[in-house]
Amino acid sequence: MTRIVGVVQARMGSSRLPGKVLRPLAGRSVLGRVVRAAADSGVLADLVVATSTDEVDDPVVAECEKLSVSCHRGPVDDVLARFVGAVDRHPGDAVMRFTADCPLLDPEIVTQAAQVYRAVPGLDYVSTSIARTLPRGLDVEIIRADVLRTLDRIATDHHRVHVTSYAYTHPELFRVLGVTLTPDRSDLRLTLDTAEDWALVQAVTEHFGDVSVPLAKLADWLTGQPALRSLNAGVRQKRLEEC
Repeated sequence: MTRIVGVVQARMGSSRLPGKVLRPLAGRSVLGRVVRAAADSGVLADLVVATSTDEVDDPVVAECEKLSVSCHRGPVDDVLARFVGAVDRHPGDAVMRFTADCPLLDPEIVTQAAQVYRAVPGLDYVSTSIARTLPRGLDVEIIRADVLRTLDRIATDHHRVHVTSYAYTHPELFRVLGVTLTPDRSDLRLTLDTAEDWALVQAVTEHFGDVSVPLAKLADWLTGQPALRSLNAGVRQKRLEEC
């Protein structure tokens, strides 16, 4: 069985919504919800939060202690190096990357992505966002650990911030697979990057409580909430080069 290690990148700094990873949602922090969803997938051999050595991220370390999850600290701006350091301390055959601004992460989708990765021999990288059918905030990606180390040697500039982007933007060099799930729900935005996103996520957790909600159930409910869906419909996602 392929040993998959989950790494959650988490920092207090955010240009549009500072401190978002530790905001409370239905009695649990945003980071706590991501950690729970990743663990509940049942596919991870280990799970670690990767934060920075900056003192502003000391509260992230304290939250990891409360959550009883491992924490690794690395460079502030070099997220790829931070990931490699985390995997050096928590070895695995493959790395599943999570970001701590996805409090509505669905454990079932995490499980499905791992099953696809394990079923296709020789893959370097698998992601649900290459051909997007999922809402932003529910994507899953897996990269082979030795490929991650290769990227650490060759990736520069914004690729070091986005960790895996060099791999999926160079499919001629790596064996890349995109996973799509139907129906297409890519019109929904369920990530947490702006005040508008926060308003939507808060409304979702106020309705469902402190649970991980399956995407189908959440999407069905949001279908009847057009005003809620419109809250962050106009938010522009940053381009890859906009670190």
